[in-house]
Amino acid sequence: MSDALKHECGIALVRLLKPLEFYKEKYGSAFYGIQKMYLMMEKQHNRGQDGAGFASIKLDVEPGERYISRVRSNQSQPIQDVFSQINERINEEMINNPEYADDVAAQKKNIPYVGELFLGHVRYGTFGKNSIESVHPFLRQSNWMHRNLILAGNFNMTNVKELFQNLVELGQHPKEMADTVTVMEKIGHFLDKEVMQLYQDCKAEGYSKQEASPVIAERLDVAKILARSAKNLDGGYAMAGLLGHGDAFVFRDPAGIRPAYFYQDDEIVVVASERPVIQTVFNVPFDKVKEIDPGSALIIKKNGAVSMKEILTPTVKKACSFERIYFSRGSDAEIYQERKDLGKLILPAVLNAIDQDTDNTVFSYIPNTAETSFFGLVEAAQDFLNQRKNNYILENRNILTAETLKELLEVKIRTEKVAIKDAKLRTFITADDSRDDLVAHVYDVTYGVIKPEDNLVIIDDSIVRGTTLKKSIIKMMDRLNPKRIVIVSSAPQIRYPDCYGIDMAKLEGLVAFRAALELLKERNLYHIVDEVYAKCKAQEDFKDVDVVNYVTAIYEPFTDQEISDKIAEMLSSSEIKAEVKIIFQTVEDLHVACPKNLGDWYFTGDYPTPGGNRVVNRAFMNFYEGKDARAY
Repeated sequence: MSDALKHECGIALVRLLKPLEFYKEKYGSAFYGIQKMYLMMEKQHNRGQDGAGFASIKLDVEPGERYISRVRSNQSQPIQDVFSQINERINEEMINNPEYADDVAAQKKNIPYVGELFLGHVRYGTFGKNSIESVHPFLRQSNWMHRNLILAGNFNMTNVKELFQNLVELGQHPKEMADTVTVMEKIGHFLDKEVMQLYQDCKAEGYSKQEASPVIAERLDVAKILARSAKNLDGGYAMAGLLGHGDAFVFRDPAGIRPAYFYQDDEIVVVASERPVIQTVFNVPFDKVKEIDPGSALIIKKNGAVSMKEILTPTVKKACSFERIYFSRGSDAEIYQERKDLGKLILPAVLNAIDQDTDNTVFSYIPNTAETSFFGLVEAAQDFLNQRKNNYILENRNILTAETLKELLEVKIRTEKVAIKDAKLRTFITADDSRDDLVAHVYDVTYGVIKPEDNLVIIDDSIVRGTTLKKSIIKMMDRLNPKRIVIVSSAPQIRYPDCYGIDMAKLEGLVAFRAALELLKERNLYHIVDEVYAKCKAQEDFKDVDVVNYVTAIYEPFTDQEISDKIAEMLSSSEIKAEVKIIFQTVEDLHVACPKNLGDWYFTGDYPTPGGNRVVNRAFMNFYEGKDARAY
């Protein structure tokens, strides 16, 4: 991903099902859960490096003893900072109290973070918010054990204002209009109601207040609370929650937009945003790690009972395809193959761009995550070359000599690592108006591997804004003096904003949108822009379910190729000597490569929830009115 594109977020949940003494005896430490949490969070650092948080709950403690611990960080290396704080505190207690060494009960009673239930989170901050108050997990406190709620999630809600107003109508006074706070307070409201109702039931049955507490814990219906809380949620989400007494849940949106995987055995229940994290950390095979069903919650009761309950009726599954193209770790067996297929499927378009001339073509990639698609592209190119050799041999078998056959077999697909990324340079660390010089130096090139008659084909995950291509990559590739530079995107053209977790909020930031506007101007069709604005404006007060995405009309007059050609023209400049071509994956082939992740709204405008259509229309109105504002 040559452009700086951010994503929210990663979750990790661990529930130990055995007494802590079991883990001390089998694994040598009662800190087993903490150690596994560190690994799970570190293995998901690709999902967020702006902040990290960790929370733990001790089960069955005496009144007056602390049972919830939480630590958060927004330092430059937040995961390491979080666990440094945890380790320092544990080591301090162990040094000061050497008698704890083999006394697990004393460790649990006296040392923070030592417990049976853990929740971790890594995040990228969006729209400038990266204060410590924005870092998950969030905590809603109460003196009633059951009413303590810890929440963390990978989500964006499109209707935060509506959810906020719902809370106001319930008589609450939320401290801010943020989706995490709003969702937590809504769950908290129905949690409070359920606990109070159960208390009244216990009271009617003759239980004392103290006797009622464990009965409430046993009877608390987490699925019911979530169902009442989730009625008006619109967005993509995988949210994890812990209740003070020890219940836990992970709840996924009905379209399965945001990912969540789990594994359980007789020792542990674990949840993460990515499957290979669980496979690696717990050394379990691919088929043992399951996906949480869309619209369902994985619920872990305090007594260790685990169930999957449908909370909202699932819709057509629209799991985010960007997870497969870019965000998720490529060590997942399915994702690795899908990324290779993305490269293979785009080869025919590449061959057309280089006039089938593989002999005078060097294939490369933009590091680091496009490497797998590059392998697929090169494998397909090698198959093409082999077929060409086979045909030549069959056609000339009567006149082939050993020398000509040797020459033929020596012809290979040429691959080089042309672009080298300087990992220490992060293009998103400064404001947009002062980042150009940084952008220009993020990549170095390898000199001496390109001849003047060569095509240079270089594959990237996707082309979003085009900034780094224009200001750095194309200029640097041109220094190698190729005849032609072909930039290949393993993803289709990104035409619409995302509102479910990826930081693509403004239409004018998308190079495909800017290209369509240029084409409208050139062909005297710019009146379409005014017409789209009028239609969007007319829907401003509609309910979300009645809103139509009219922004699709901006692209309708043009073929995909026309927009690609215009993008190539815009990202090139008069100083570039080589011919520049840009190729995008088709949506159809994206679906062939990633058949289980059909969420493609950023490419097609086909949003999986009603709130998406409102967001894209608002984004268009912001553009038209010249407002530098987010659409949700």
